[in-house]
Amino acid sequence: MFERLSDRLERSFKILKGQGKITEINVADTLKDVRRALIDADVNFATAKAFTDAVKQKALGQNVINAVKPEQLMVKIVNDELAALMGGEVAPMTLKGNPAIILMSGLQGSGKTTFTGKLAKKLMAEKHMRPLLVACDVYRPAAIDQLKVLASSIGAEVYTEPDVKDPVGIARRAVEHARANRFDLVIVDTAGRLAVDEQMMDEIEAIKKAINPGEILFVVDSMTGQDAVNTAKTFNERLDFDGVVLTKLDGDTRGGAALSIRSVVQKPIKFVGTGETLDGIDVFHPDRMANRILGMGDIVSLVEKAQQQFDEKEAEEIAKKFRRNQFTFNDFLKQIQQVKKMGNIKDLAAMIPGVGKALKDIDIDDNAFKSVEAIIMSMTPEEREHPEILNAGSRRQRIARGSGTTPAEVNRLLKQFEQMRKMMQQVTSMKNPMGMMRQMRGMRRK
Repeated sequence: MFERLSDRLERSFKILKGQGKITEINVADTLKDVRRALIDADVNFATAKAFTDAVKQKALGQNVINAVKPEQLMVKIVNDELAALMGGEVAPMTLKGNPAIILMSGLQGSGKTTFTGKLAKKLMAEKHMRPLLVACDVYRPAAIDQLKVLASSIGAEVYTEPDVKDPVGIARRAVEHARANRFDLVIVDTAGRLAVDEQMMDEIEAIKKAINPGEILFVVDSMTGQDAVNTAKTFNERLDFDGVVLTKLDGDTRGGAALSIRSVVQKPIKFVGTGETLDGIDVFHPDRMANRILGMGDIVSLVEKAQQQFDEKEAEEIAKKFRRNQFTFNDFLKQIQQVKKMGNIKDLAAMIPGVGKALKDIDIDDNAFKSVEAIIMSMTPEEREHPEILNAGSRRQRIARGSGTTPAEVNRLLKQFEQMRKMMQQVTSMKNPMGMMRQMRGMRRK
């Protein structure tokens, strides 16, 4: 995501490198390149021009102090303007009413149904809400089945009326059902078409009037670029929706939709969807996204993802096990599974400042943990709980056969596991880190 744009912007800032100060001439050259970079990223032309005009106005009004280089100041101004372009701050959801009602809208294939499941799971976990998912896509049976599968996987209920082809009536009766059965959240998944048509717009308008939702979200595939912006404009004219959801941001997208949609439609981006798993949902933070576009990472989001997956009490238990050298392969397997839930490994690494750029040409396989998991799962319960008994070659050969790996791979994992246990035992046992460092320096002198 935004990789090409990040590279182009970095090249643009180099125009100012070595310049003693910001002038109208060197700013004009830099911003001409920035504008080209934005248009190449499929940003709306009017948006790109307004953006660079705003940056120019701010840049020429700045005095460059000795401690800050002109290109550094330009990066700061562009960063601030990018965040403002995408909304400036987080746009909260409106969850009012009893039950709170959310209406999903968008074209077919935009990811509405998947996002309905993701949002339900998020609100169940964070707000402790009891959702009712409503299947109003009566034209595509697969959509109803998909919603049922998603709901089942998160422990939610689905309201359907088999053989009824009246989505407006289904939505109205679903809300009545939710009130009668004390659901505190209703999420209505509506039908989409391959393109905007009058029948679809009339239908979703009628659903809106029938159920009076507190929140209307427009779901759009970010990989469609400027088409996403144009579709959002059409939907907004009819529905006056409250916010945008950008899906498939982990795909090969140039990022134009994220940068243009807020300024064209004047509605905030509220969520982004990444990946197919139900954990692939993030609140949209304009400032953090601007940091990522400019290669500054997003360490705050990385910490938040970790906090969502790692339980504090469990973390303390793991620390105790490390201190006592009792960390087992069962514990290791749990940690791997929690890391995998956080998302794509390369995307996670890109959140660390400087790392994303270093890894951009390196192919990181998301299945990197597969062989490790296979080796652990090929151990007996006793071996997983007592790694010290894995010193016999016959055991290691049996594990290699069972996991489809080689004895060398098994040996390597066991060696790395033992090194990790020793290192973590030292780290978690440190009562006096400075004293330990002095001790290590003394060892080096000897």
